[in-house]
Amino acid sequence: MILINVRMPIREDKLTEWNELSAAYADAVNAEEGCLFFEFARSETDANTWVCIEGYVDHAAGEEHMKQQHVSDFFGKLPDFVSARPEIIYTDVKDVDGFGPMGEVEPREG
Repeated sequence: MILINVRMPIREDKLTEWNELSAAYADAVNAEEGCLFFEFARSETDANTWVCIEGYVDHAAGEEHMKQQHVSDFFGKLPDFVSARPEIIYTDVKDVDGFGPMGEVEPREG
């Protein structure tokens, strides 16, 4: 599995437009065959910072993702939205195929 996290500082004056752009982009990426998950999350400590959390079945799926028109379109628009260069963590995780149950927490009844 390929696991990617990207931290993006979004310009305050672009937040409304960002919400629309990021939602449409997430929908398009999640529809890709090799995508396991793709989400944006807003930072709890900085309202202008967003983190992209994405997972692909393997390296080939990640490469195929980068060939999609919606990726080119998104990256073409992104420089108008960020206030600084985004930061990325890219990890090729062997023997993992997505999220698993967390052992430390079990829901309470009632």
